[in-house]
Amino acid sequence: MFGTMAATARYATAPTLADIEALAGEAFATIPRALSQHVDGVAIHVTDFPDDETMEEMDLESPFDILGLYVGVSLDQKSVGDTPSDVDRIYLYRRPMLDYWCETGEDLYHLVRHVLIHEIGHHFGFSDDDMDQIEAGAD
Repeated sequence: MFGTMAATARYATAPTLADIEALAGEAFATIPRALSQHVDGVAIHVTDFPDDETMEEMDLESPFDILGLYVGVSLDQKSVGDTPSDVDRIYLYRRPMLDYWCETGEDLYHLVRHVLIHEIGHHFGFSDDDMDQIEAGAD
């Protein structure tokens, strides 16, 4: 586990996509198994920015307006008889997270973890309050 300074101090240059992927992997490992086992089929992608289609669908003014996104059908909306049309996905957006990190001074590992847990919460169909409790329980 990283302390606040350890995760932030390890970068002399801007963290790469691979660096954010590694932080997301470390963060995912902290999620209780009772929850993470239900996320096994969800693909986690790290990209620099949302694509144009996402920008339009989310009515974003700037690609920096979003840190992460869950795309799929949440577990509370899925039916046993449904045939999946696509894999559920979580997107983590590196450049907006790096801007937020620089602006706030928040520890990068904790930021990535927070965004990941928030998006996993959407996969479960949880509210923002539910997700706050999950994140607190993973500490």
